[in-house]
Amino acid sequence: MSQHAGRENPVHEISEDECLKLLALFEFGRIAFRVGDLLEVFPVNYHSAGREITFRTAPGTKLAGALMAHDVVFEIDNIGVKEAWSVIGHGRARRLEAQDEIEAASALPIHPLIPTVKREFVRIDLTRLSGRRFHRWAEPHPDDEPLVDSTD
Repeated sequence: MSQHAGRENPVHEISEDECLKLLALFEFGRIAFRVGDLLEVFPVNYHSAGREITFRTAPGTKLAGALMAHDVVFEIDNIGVKEAWSVIGHGRARRLEAQDEIEAASALPIHPLIPTVKREFVRIDLTRLSGRRFHRWAEPHPDDEPLVDSTD
């Protein structure tokens, strides 16, 4: 019998409150959106406050695509020794244009990975948020798992 037989399900939903806390603890994530027939994914350094994700970018595909997309997906994850988790948020992206918003965003601790000039600020207002936590146990022995018959 497997060493984890009888243990609880290794996958757990993360509450929205915990998702928001995890977003606030980290600074690197990914945005994804559809432009025409293409699905684009970009890494971003970000700042999270409540249901708002703010990042800096330069003019180009990431900025134009995020602003044109109806739905932007934002994702962060972490893989540890005993568990892994993932948080996914959906929302609309908008360029910050009001001077007070730009000044406030300029003061945020957003640290780019590469030293390039990024003068545009984009904010994603999250409308949906979900997360999952995964226990990283050893893989069960095949004989411990029931076979699934595709004819069922």
